[in-house]
Amino acid sequence: MSKHGKVLVAMSGGIDSSVTAILLKEQGYEVIGLTMKTWDYESSGSSNKETGCCSLDSINDARNIAVDLGFHHNILDIRSEFGDYVIDYFTDEYMRGRTPNPCVLCNTHIKWEALLKRADKLDCEFIATGHYAKINKSDDNRFFVSKGKDINKDQSYALWGISQKNLSRTIFPLGNLKKNEIRNIAKNAGYNNLVKKSESYEICFVPDNDYRNFLKNRVENINDKVGKGKYIDENGSVIGEHEGYPFYTIGQRKGLGLALGYPAYVTKIDSKKNEVTIGSFDELKRDGMYVNKLNFMKYDKIINRMDSHTKVRYNDIGNPSVIEQVDDTIKVYFGNGVSAISPGQAAVFYENNDVIGGGWIKSSFHQNKLNNIRKVSSHD
Repeated sequence: MSKHGKVLVAMSGGIDSSVTAILLKEQGYEVIGLTMKTWDYESSGSSNKETGCCSLDSINDARNIAVDLGFHHNILDIRSEFGDYVIDYFTDEYMRGRTPNPCVLCNTHIKWEALLKRADKLDCEFIATGHYAKINKSDDNRFFVSKGKDINKDQSYALWGISQKNLSRTIFPLGNLKKNEIRNIAKNAGYNNLVKKSESYEICFVPDNDYRNFLKNRVENINDKVGKGKYIDENGSVIGEHEGYPFYTIGQRKGLGLALGYPAYVTKIDSKKNEVTIGSFDELKRDGMYVNKLNFMKYDKIINRMDSHTKVRYNDIGNPSVIEQVDDTIKVYFGNGVSAISPGQAAVFYENNDVIGGGWIKSSFHQNKLNNIRKVSSHD
């Protein structure tokens, strides 16, 4: 009988999930590996060789690690659930003029649920992943995610949607380690091949990292359905013609085909009018935003107003803010304005390193003065 019980480890075949399995086995857990097949590379219309977590090579790498370490390995085919939910969502959001975040959605609604269902069938008390984040528990017994030790690799932003029930059964063994420490663990265990493996930062079902080409392959006759539209400035004056609103994102600067004599950015997308608004960097900034479809972690709700550090995208360093809950929506106020707030992206609220909660950005707003709002602090 194992020292700590049985744990189902999500294994992609990469260094992080493999070291996760190595560490848990060393700690005395009974480890079972699971690799999830989420996507067929050829379905994307890519001409490149299949790579990444869904490739046959990656599945074989995960299986070889399991065989070498002496634990069982399983493959779970969730292509149907993934495609119906995540890819349809991804496509629909762009067709609404929004910028989706499929990785957050997949973590929340697909991967964790799939892992726990299989964990129950295999009598595993826990599931584990190779995310760079920590799980803590508050004095009132709420589970919450905190930033990982390696801030450059921290993945807490992508985990805000996990429920209390699912967090209570989750282990993140890499949360207190830095990337160089993980490489050393792999080397010392004899897996130099893992250290040499390249890491993919692309969306798994957009392998060429070209979402425009993906949409063209996914949405039948998209050019005919949408058509070319107008570029307008902040005053509503027409300044050019674009290829169709789904092919643009807020904050985009490159590939606009405009020469305005100053750095120009997409500041707004109107899917109904097929209009894309162009402005300067200052015009890209917003004073606040509305966030809905919330999930709370450290607290079960926001009482009154609260200082937080808010991230509006994955690679955002975060911005000082004041958050206020109004029914099922969080209103966020930024002291100095934030650029490229994109409806459809996730917003995550932090108290120091701890995730208060998060939600999906509904819209942003301009407000020159924060009336009746205490001054937003300029530090963490």
